[in-house]
Amino acid sequence: MRLRTALLATTFAVATPAAAMASTITGPYVSLGGGYNLVQNQHATFSPSTRANGTNSAAGSKSQYRHGTGFTTFGSAGWGFGNGLRVEVEGVYNYSNINGRKGTESPAYKTKGHDQGYGGLVNVLYDIDLRQFGIDVPITPFVGVGAGYLWQDMGPLQTNYRNGSVNRLGGTNGGFAYQGIVGAAYDIPGVPGLAVTTEYRMMGQLDQSTYKSTSWVGNGVYKGNGKVDHRFNHQFILGLRYAFDTAPPAPPPVQTVAPPPVEAARTYLVFFDFDKYALTPRAREIVREAAQASTRVQTTRIEVNGYTDTSSARGGAAGAKYNMGLSQRRAKSVKAELIRDGVPASAIYTQGFGESHPLVPTGPNVREPQNRRVEIILK
Repeated sequence: MRLRTALLATTFAVATPAAAMASTITGPYVSLGGGYNLVQNQHATFSPSTRANGTNSAAGSKSQYRHGTGFTTFGSAGWGFGNGLRVEVEGVYNYSNINGRKGTESPAYKTKGHDQGYGGLVNVLYDIDLRQFGIDVPITPFVGVGAGYLWQDMGPLQTNYRNGSVNRLGGTNGGFAYQGIVGAAYDIPGVPGLAVTTEYRMMGQLDQSTYKSTSWVGNGVYKGNGKVDHRFNHQFILGLRYAFDTAPPAPPPVQTVAPPPVEAARTYLVFFDFDKYALTPRAREIVREAAQASTRVQTTRIEVNGYTDTSSARGGAAGAKYNMGLSQRRAKSVKAELIRDGVPASAIYTQGFGESHPLVPTGPNVREPQNRRVEIILK
């Protein structure tokens, strides 16, 4: 239950959003933190001479110590390489209360004591920039591993048995330690380089050397050794981290390239309804654009050429003759609109081409909207 509660607390802390964008570290940094230290129960093996199980039996014995509440604190200094990778040296202190013992031959009445560990580790960590995955959130998760050496000091641990016997286990020994780390960092707004960190650590320590065991059984005092097995710490930590080189490099100067001037079009197309030469509202807009363009580009002549499609109610030669006249009327209608838009009449030359030069080639007597047109050409 204690482990599950602590895991939920750490998960909530990691999921809490911050107000600034966290980032990877370049250069030196320092950090410190502290939190809850949960130690798994440990097995102890005692030599026959100590009679640690609360009886006069001279046989060796085994039992299990139960850990209660505890805390951890650490300080570290490291270097970030700017690509997410960090290396740091860490000093750590762990404390755990021990409040139970089971597996003894004589029932234990009360076990009380504590142990504390201290030492150093070298950690290698990696910051995960979520922006490379398209996730723009103010969180930088990190993972890491570490290895080092820890000393473990037993308090001593005293067990009182119901039959009046007493056993004590104490001393200091050291051993190889390792840890796995997962956490997240949150930049503090307005304070460059300062971040709040939340972490979960699983710290292990290999089987330790023997501790001194003394037992009072009956009228005798018995001394010997006790060895405690592999130690596992589950740690839930809140901390602060400060990175010194936080000023971003100056961006390279941006060379402003002026876009080339937009040259006005020199050809405009005006389309007509079937068998019509009156201008539609859209056609008038196009004519107006052509008139305005003639004042922005060098123009000595404006050609207005009219066309029709191949359809006609009359058909044959009579239809072609009718379409020739219709194309001329369309050209004159556009010329009149250009003049109303301010273009001198002397600069406009009109001509009708009838059914010839279609934009979309068709057979005879075909209605094609793109062929019913006038081309305005600025020359």
